[in-house]
Amino acid sequence: MSIIVEQLTRRFSPGGSPAVSDVSFHAPAGAITSLLGPSGAGKSTLLRLICGLEIPDVGRVLIDGVDCTSLPVQQRNVGVVFQSYALFRHMTVRENIAFGLNVRKLPRAEVEARVDEMLRLVQLEALGERHPGQLSGGQRQRVAFARALAIRPRVLLLDEPFGALDTRVREELREWLHQLHTRTGLTTLLVTHDQQEALEISQHVVVMSDGRVAQAGSPEDIYDRPASPFVASFIGGASVLRGRVLEGRASLGSLALTVPAAAREGEAVHAFVRPHDIKLARSVSTEGVTPFTGRVQRFKPVGGFVKVLLRMPSGDEVTVQVPRSEFDALGVVEGDAVRADVLTASVFVGDYAI
Repeated sequence: MSIIVEQLTRRFSPGGSPAVSDVSFHAPAGAITSLLGPSGAGKSTLLRLICGLEIPDVGRVLIDGVDCTSLPVQQRNVGVVFQSYALFRHMTVRENIAFGLNVRKLPRAEVEARVDEMLRLVQLEALGERHPGQLSGGQRQRVAFARALAIRPRVLLLDEPFGALDTRVREELREWLHQLHTRTGLTTLLVTHDQQEALEISQHVVVMSDGRVAQAGSPEDIYDRPASPFVASFIGGASVLRGRVLEGRASLGSLALTVPAAAREGEAVHAFVRPHDIKLARSVSTEGVTPFTGRVQRFKPVGGFVKVLLRMPSGDEVTVQVPRSEFDALGVVEGDAVRADVLTASVFVGDYAI
């Protein structure tokens, strides 16, 4: 069951800036689609519009080809999981999972069988009689998933479901969600600001900025072929280098890169370079890559990598991520000049506010 969003706009005050503006995208059937963007991009508002908790000023929401824009929440048959779990503290795990089924007045035997099925699905069979306060954060989130899935929704909507959890539990639940999706094949829409989360478990990504869609496509398209300076700077933690078009190349201090064919002489250019797309060396450049010279401002070991801050002669700063063994072999200290090989960069022509 696919989700199609057509030109959605929502304002919370007359004449105010829209929280969501002219948003259109297609979430493919059977896939996990991530709504990815910084805080305030309009992701959660968009999810609320899709599930029916908000009504758009303009636009339509279609689920499996049916226009649901004017339908109340209970008639859309969508499962929703929030960051806060939203479990009933006075109810047991079984009672929480059964809540939506009892509201729909299903027969007791069917409710009990469905709850048993959901407990097995989320691997909490032994915890059915506990209350939410007796569970870990990860277990409470699984109960929230079970409650959303118990009604057999047409689609599953997830609003930052792992945001309140610590890193290890978040990573474990990320893998669990991937396995759950493999078993159920349920069309899923995931709101997240975590790039790794979106790129790791999604088949489709919609990047949002200021209430609009900045780019939509596969994780590979979003990462390898950013469509705008915003996407290039947001995805992958890229550093930005500023310069001008000179003799058909992007001239960025000691660095020169290929520019789009339509670039004109003297135009402003911005090159976005990710930390792992630069290789540091004391020797001459490797053939086939573009070198520049920078000075080590500071460096900090972070696990198996070292984050190095380079300052170029132009004053621009670039962050480089180097495997710890490679950095140790370089033998550099703060203040040393190093040669940097740019393996790849995204270059855009024009003046932009980054």
